[in-house]
Order: sequence, then structure tokens, then C-alpha cells
Amino acid sequence: MKALLFLALAAITNPNLRVPDTTGAERAPLSPARGEVSAVFFVSHDCPISNYYAQEIRRICEQYAEKGLRCSLVYVDPTLTDAAAAKHAEEYAHGNYPKLVDRTHALVDSTGATVTPQVFVIRDNHAVAYSGRIDNFYVALGKKRRIVTEHDLRDALDAVFSGSPVARPASNPVGCFIPPLSAFGK
Repeated sequence: MKALLFLALAAITNPNLRVPDTTGAERAPLSPARGEVSAVFFVSHDCPISNYYAQEIRRICEQYAEKGLRCSLVYVDPTLTDAAAAKHAEEYAHGNYPKLVDRTHALVDSTGATVTPQVFVIRDNHAVAYSGRIDNFYVALGKKRRIVTEHDLRDALDAVFSGSPVARPASNPVGCFIPPLSAFGK
């Protein structure tokens, strides 16, 4: 018997949350400017699945930027220094978008992120248009497909930018579990 998955669309609990990026600039990644859309990617420097998706995240952010997509990369390990996060982003060729270290898990808590990588697409009215995986390359932990057959994030962005409803506004992301702050000694 197939198990039914029931996905509730995430709600942002604190859309005006401001946090510094790795350069010290204050950012509000959950609150896109009027006419823009935010894609907030939760990642971990030591998660092989997050690292696998670095190039696809960069490609998506670059390809949709002129349509109004603003991306942010959120590192969930609060012990990671800004310099280490910036170095990791450079080594994995992430693009020219803000990198933030979620030191208090305020962004994790506000979105309800549970794994890395996980993405939230947020409209300028603070509504979550999509949350979940980037695509279906990973079927489960340690289990990959040969070919991606579902491009969940790209499909959601295409719908958002064409003014259509997102056909599948949530999906179950596959990735590395985000531990609570206490696991980091915080």
C-alpha cells in the first residue's frame, strides 16, 4: 500500500527578519522587494547533497535574475565563520548572491526548513510560492537517479514569473538533516 504524503505549504513566521551576510551587510532574504521574488536556499558546507547542487543553484539564480529572482544562500551551521562560508561558496562556484550564516537559526525557524538543500520561493507579498527540493535527482539519502525527470524549482519559478499558479507548491526535499542549535553547543 502506498503511503500518502501530505505536504503543507510553509508560512514565513517573520518575513521582515534581517540578518548580516558574510560581508556584514544587513539582508532581509524573506522579504523580497516589490516586483521581485526571493529564492532562499538552505545549505550546509559539509552536506554532500548541498554541495552537489551548488552549480544548479548558481545556474537557476543567474537564469532567472533578469525576471526578478533574488537568491540568498543560508548556511545552517552557526559555528561556521563568515570567512569559511565565503571560502566554501567560492570553492563550489556559487554565484554573486548573498551568503548568510544563520547563527541563531532565526531563518530556519521562520521558514521551517528541515534539511539541506531546501529552497523557499517567496513572493513580494511574503507568500511562499514553493518550498522543497530543487529537483528529483536524489530519490532518497544515498539513492540517486541517472536522469532528473522533475525540475520542481524551475517549474515553480516558471509558473510564478508567468503569473500562473504553481502546480506543485511543495515537495519533500532530500538532504542532510538540520540539527537543532543545541547540537552545535549553542
